[in-house]
Amino acid sequence: MDYYFDIIGTTSVLTFFNYQQLLEQNKNRSKAYLGSHECSLDGFIESVETIPKKPDWNWDDVVGSIVNFWLKNEDKIRYWQNHCHPIDSDTVIVARVGKIEALRQEFESLFDV
Repeated sequence: MDYYFDIIGTTSVLTFFNYQQLLEQNKNRSKAYLGSHECSLDGFIESVETIPKKPDWNWDDVVGSIVNFWLKNEDKIRYWQNHCHPIDSDTVIVARVGKIEALRQEFESLFDV
């Protein structure tokens, strides 16, 4: 099973926590959100450990998708590092991780009329 990872923006810690709690209610969800106070590979890998109710995924592959993103997207990483540093303690950088097939189905459903 393949996974995707992408940095999507910043938000307050409270907003991130509330949204994550709503999402966590679905054990069969196809995506999860990661929050980190710094835009670093280590920060996002560590944030995987903070997901309270992890879906039944191959978490080694999820971490692999984060590392792969880091190796192939230097321009995106530099953008977020330059625009979010230093970040205050009330703000997190948010990334989305999930199953590629579920993302594909989600996009395809947008075109179904």
